[in-house]
Order: sequence, then C-alpha cells, then structure tokens
Amino acid sequence: ALSTISCSSRNKETRYEAEFLGLFDTVTKIVGYADSKEEFTKYSQLIHDSLKEYNDDYDIYNDYPGVNNIKTINDNAGIKPVKVDKRIIDLLIFGKEEYKKSNGRLNIAMGSVLSIWHKYREAGIKDEENAALPPMDELKEAAKHTDIDKMIIDRQNSTVFLEDKDMSLDVGAIGKGYATEQVAQIAMKKGFTSGLLSVGGNIRAIGSKADSGEKWNVGVQNPDKESKNTNLCTVQLTDYSLVTSGDYERYYIVDGKEYNHIIDPDTLYPAEYYHSVTIMCKDSALADALSTTIFIMPFEEGKKYIESLPDTEAMWVMKNGEIRYSSGFKNYMKK
Repeated sequence: ALSTISCSSRNKETRYEAEFLGLFDTVTKIVGYADSKEEFTKYSQLIHDSLKEYNDDYDIYNDYPGVNNIKTINDNAGIKPVKVDKRIIDLLIFGKEEYKKSNGRLNIAMGSVLSIWHKYREAGIKDEENAALPPMDELKEAAKHTDIDKMIIDRQNSTVFLEDKDMSLDVGAIGKGYATEQVAQIAMKKGFTSGLLSVGGNIRAIGSKADSGEKWNVGVQNPDKESKNTNLCTVQLTDYSLVTSGDYERYYIVDGKEYNHIIDPDTLYPAEYYHSVTIMCKDSALADALSTTIFIMPFEEGKKYIESLPDTEAMWVMKNGEIRYSSGFKNYMKK
C-alpha cells in the first residue's frame, strides 16, 4: 500500500512523504519535494514499481510468474544456464568485483553456508528453548561449494550458470543497496531532484531539500537496544548514501549468547568484531557491500581499506561501546 502525506510548503515545491511495505522484506520510505501531490505520487509509484522488479529478480526464496530470478539460477545449479534480466547480470558482476576487492570477505556464492545458518536461526527464533548452532562439520561441507569462479556469467547471451550442483547464490549483502542505487538513478532521470529514499535503512539522498537548499539530516541508529537514544549521531547528506550493518538486526540466542546473521567466510561463524559498522559513500550499492565487508574485517585492516577509497567514510561501534571514525566521517556530522 502506497500512502502519501503532504507535510509542508515554503515555496512552490511542497514536501511529501510516501511509505510502502513488503519489498525486500522491509519498509521503504520516500521523502521528497514536488510541485504537486500528483507529481510526487508519480515519482513514488515509479520508485515502487522499479523496486518491485529488483525485489523479484534478487529473491532467493520465491518464484514469480514469468521471472527468472536468483532462485531460478540456484534451482538450476549443475543443470543448465538460466537466461536472466540485465539487472541480475549487472548485480552478479558487481558482486564478483567486490569479492576480489575484499579478498573474499564478501562472497555472494556463500549461499550453501548462509542457508544453513538461516535454517537454524529461524528454528531458534520460533523455539528459543531448543535453539541450537549448526554443526561445524555441516558448515565445512557446505563451504566446499562456495567457489565464486564456478558462477559462469555469459553477458552476450545474458545467462548465468552455477557449475557446482551444490552451490547457491545469496545476494543479501548487496541486493538491497544495489537496487536502491539503481532505483534512485531511474527516478532522477525522470526528473526527481530532491528526495530521500530509505529501503530498510539503506539511505540514498537525492540532491538537497528543495525548500531551503539544506542537506538531508539522517540519523545513525544506535545498536544498543536498551538505550534511550535511538540515534548515535546525525549526518548531513547531499547525493550520498548511508548504510549500517549490525549485530542487532537479525540474530538469535543460543545458551544466552546472541549470534548475528553476518557470517565470516574464514570461521563460518558470525563475525564478532563490532556492534555495528556505518558506511557513507556516493553509491548505495558500494555502501551496502562495504558495510558487510568492513563488519568482517579487524579494525586496523578495515580502516586502512576505507581510507584507501575516495569519498568513503565509516563509523565503527566496538563491542565495548567505543565509537571510532574514519578520518573524514565527523565532517558530515551535524554539529
């Protein structure tokens, strides 16, 4: 359901808000300025419809009529190449590039391992008393089927083939951010020049506030669920993205200990360096990828990596609650 609210008007452009549920298993919120409610609704509908296409393409759990998606590729592992939309080809190529840049920390071919953790997490949430951890021998066996080089992409024919029949893709670490960036670009090409798009916390600022020219204020979520302060700080963005990965998002408890959903490919267990990592950069796809990659890296290694990237900043919330920043992060913080 797409709801639209008019908020305020200081000149000819009025601020509106829209919200819809269900896509990428989350809430999507749009704040933006337009000359009329009809114009804003047109942009909101465009964003919704475009995001729906990406949602269906990147889904690993559900089939959709007439759509060959990531699930279709997984279902045909070791059987045959699957013809897919360019949206999938582009995402998988991006995933392969990030795999190389991250030295394997981010691996979209980890589906066989991640599906085991997903199964145990879902069972543990439903039945907390009998929550259990996956056996290491089961994880190690699954890890034998995570070779990203066995994902064969044929750009010319727009097909994807997984050579290993026990291999599966999971694009959870990049899919939402990639879709957010692409949908923002689609909206901008149609004339949407002032907006803030949030797809389950994947934030993409488009321009600045049309009524004042000011930057968008975006809160960085506090990973401490007990704290009265829901945000750690507020950053100010123009044509930038912000994504946070944390151990508070999806987790379950076994014998009193929380186990998050971000799995370290080296240990095959959830990464335990931080409570959260927040990334700011221009591209929402890169911000999404980096938030996972850096969450799995020790601090000094992660900080060095972030400092090597242009126009990219990070904030780490350590396990003891200490907050650390990349060299330019505080420049974006609201005073």
